[in-house]
Amino acid sequence: MDYLKRVLGIHTVYQNEESKAIPNFIDARYKLQKVTLDGKQSIFLYPKTELDSINAVKKHMERVEKTEHAPAVLVLNRLSYRQKEYLLRDHIPFIVEGKQIYLPFMAIYLQERCDGESHELTALLPSSQLLLLFYIYHGCGEMTTSEATRALGFTSTSISRASRQLEELGLIKTEKRGVQKLVLSDYTPKELFAAAKGYMLSPVKRAIYVSQERLNENLLLSGYSALAEYTMINPPGMKTVASESVAAWEAGASHKLQNAEDQVMVELWRYDPGRLVTNECVDRLSLALALKDDRDERVEDAVKGMLEKVWEEIDGKRT
Repeated sequence: MDYLKRVLGIHTVYQNEESKAIPNFIDARYKLQKVTLDGKQSIFLYPKTELDSINAVKKHMERVEKTEHAPAVLVLNRLSYRQKEYLLRDHIPFIVEGKQIYLPFMAIYLQERCDGESHELTALLPSSQLLLLFYIYHGCGEMTTSEATRALGFTSTSISRASRQLEELGLIKTEKRGVQKLVLSDYTPKELFAAAKGYMLSPVKRAIYVSQERLNENLLLSGYSALAEYTMINPPGMKTVASESVAAWEAGASHKLQNAEDQVMVELWRYDPGRLVTNECVDRLSLALALKDDRDERVEDAVKGMLEKVWEEIDGKRT
């Protein structure tokens, strides 16, 4: 697909090999094409008829992925704004020629406009994402921006810019009440997290490996290490921690794992991982975003259970 090469520089190779294991009900609805994207195997699905409901499409793609052992990508000629929202909500990879690219398994999301869309979708700024997560932990409802400014350590200008982006995307509303500016939403915390998930990025920009003896500061546990603290999943053999800066140890660090017994994985985060927590781990919503593309079923189940506990706790505070 020239669009992928032209816009993102992705080397795309189409294969002539056909799958013999695809059931008839999928073959009747889609043309399947095996494609490698920068060496990563994927399956493109071209609908032969009008697109089914998004729930049905999701099941079809899951069946293809299970059969082909590769991520499936829906390729469309046009996409309505509502369809796009549903696809993003369910993390369904898709491409609309000349308009949209959403490949979560490659951490890619690029968009121009959907058919009939009046505004442009963008990824959240780190400050916007942090504000949104803080608001969700708050329980949604009414919250003053001054409260967020104090808690997050932002300037009033940064909070204003962040709240404006969230409002433009329809995730929150703001209202002036006297000298206070309020953040409002009709969503429950769980609904707001689901509605915003397509806009939110993994907080992890990249990771390096540092010798444990050189890591002379206490950093929050992240990745599988944090997940093991929050759930019943077994802890990993190598510890993972999060930092807003890795400048102190990057000179002697490696970008590939060399010794799991001696090294620690240090994740570089887009925002300060300590802003939303008071314990020894990164916060659970950010952790879920960091692990959202992990295809290990045990990890997926653990993250799902962790989030359900978050919603229960937040709802318990709201009642």
